[in-house]
Amino acid sequence: MIEHTHPPHLDVKHAAQASLHLEGRETLSNYERLMTESKGLAAENPLHWTALTELRPDAAGESAAWLRLTVATTLPQTCQRCLEPVDIAVQFEREFRFVESEAVAEAQDDDCEEDLLVTNREFDLAALIEDEVLLALPLVPRHDTCPVNVKMVAVDEDFDAPVEKPNPFAVLAQLKAKD
Repeated sequence: MIEHTHPPHLDVKHAAQASLHLEGRETLSNYERLMTESKGLAAENPLHWTALTELRPDAAGESAAWLRLTVATTLPQTCQRCLEPVDIAVQFEREFRFVESEAVAEAQDDDCEEDLLVTNREFDLAALIEDEVLLALPLVPRHDTCPVNVKMVAVDEDFDAPVEKPNPFAVLAQLKAKD
């Protein structure tokens, strides 16, 4: 296992041939988009990641580079129910198979269960980690139980109260009475 303070750029083929086990622990301040998503509140939150590279046979029996990525962190979000801060724990494990080109990835994407990435000599592991954390966030972040009472009605109490409108025929009757 090789420990890193920040995910390195990888030569995918060589990393898979070497069966690398990379691991790191850092703060979210190293990830610009995660800081934007958390409105800067998560700078010191830890992010732990591991990356395992290996060669495995693909569906055709050919040797292919694979990456298993595991990430765990916590990001502050805004609860969509009470609008108070909520810490969202993000933890996942994903596997990626590398293919030679975008065309191959596009052609095989519908027929395989794993995610496909294009082989690269300077593959940015940090960008992949950041992308996957953003994708793992819930669409609607919320507390299991909100810390404040949440108003569950969307209308005012007197919304259904009858509104007195002048009768238009009463105005006509007044005009007729003046004649």
